[in-house]
Amino acid sequence: MGEGMKSSLFPSYARYPLALVKGEGSRLWDDQGNEYLDFASGLAVTSLGHCPPQVKAALVAQLDELWHVSNLFHIPSQEKLAGLLTANSCADAVFFCNSGAEANEAAIKLARRYNSRVLNNERFEIITFQQSFHGRTLATLTATGQDKVKDGFLPLPEGFVYAPFNDAAALEGFVKDKTCAIMLEMVQAEGGVIPADPAFIKEVVRLCEKNDLLLIVDEIQTGMGRTGSLFAYEQYGIKPDIITMAKALGSGFPIGAMLGQEKLIPAFTAGTHATTFGGTPIAMSAAIATVETMLEQKLPERAARMSALIFEKLHAELDQNSFVKEIRGAGLLIGIECVQPIADLITEARERGLLVVPAGPHVIRLLPNLLVSEADVDKGIQILSSILAGRAAAVV
Repeated sequence: MGEGMKSSLFPSYARYPLALVKGEGSRLWDDQGNEYLDFASGLAVTSLGHCPPQVKAALVAQLDELWHVSNLFHIPSQEKLAGLLTANSCADAVFFCNSGAEANEAAIKLARRYNSRVLNNERFEIITFQQSFHGRTLATLTATGQDKVKDGFLPLPEGFVYAPFNDAAALEGFVKDKTCAIMLEMVQAEGGVIPADPAFIKEVVRLCEKNDLLLIVDEIQTGMGRTGSLFAYEQYGIKPDIITMAKALGSGFPIGAMLGQEKLIPAFTAGTHATTFGGTPIAMSAAIATVETMLEQKLPERAARMSALIFEKLHAELDQNSFVKEIRGAGLLIGIECVQPIADLITEARERGLLVVPAGPHVIRLLPNLLVSEADVDKGIQILSSILAGRAAAVV
């Protein structure tokens, strides 16, 4: 937007002073022609890189066929995508929507209705975790374990309690008579890139089995290969009752999905949940091409290999850096925690041609696409290590 012009948008985003107009692979260009190496991927969305040719071809073909019909009709491509997702997960059924928040909203509704109408009990409370992030609708921001997203939106809906993340000893004390489910991320991405501890997840599963609770895993940022497997939960050897996903599923085309096990199907009968734009032919074409590309090219496995390389290089460059507190994460979801706030560091990286995003005030979040090259990894790490070296010198 030109200098001095008044925007007609609500100012609900703290936008960077940058207008991006073109993307290809790991590169973005702004409206001034400046080039950037993208280690943000639209917040874990463009996991095949920008404008991937396989997805573009599928979208172009679909645009000549059919854009939208109501879900009152059968949409064959929904069945195809649902089959791909259930064949590659522990789930048996899928509900398509438009975003991660909608997927989590569907999961919350399904958990409540399964208890009410299938198990015939009055349980409705869901345990979530401090520093979690599950969305911006009233229900999902209430499920989120961060007070900052709730400011000014009272009264919030009841039915959520917040346990400390990765505290196995404390968790059982949060299970009450009205608890129906436990909902968590395998890596708290917005909360600071904090992976779930295997012993903690073992206790979560034990409590769910002991108390007949549903286990809901939010894979919106971790899903679709980013952590080194198609879904992050696979690395923990568990089988969630409900899985939610969005972001990378459509390579940038808006789509969300809630996956559930067979026992939950009777809870979502005709008329119980719906969305106008969920599962449109256009969204399905983008997602099918995305999933098929990820599977055919074994991109989760590639992400695991690139992750090992990136962590090795980051440790080599930063382990002796006094400004860096910890390097952590899973796959290509990586956090660098620093001893001081990093907002100005994000700005300097952008000025040097590298796009990264924060995960809280002290954590740099790296989200390169799953096809990122080793040369681009080297370039991105060189920029970051140079900036962080300067910060360490300044601290001393």
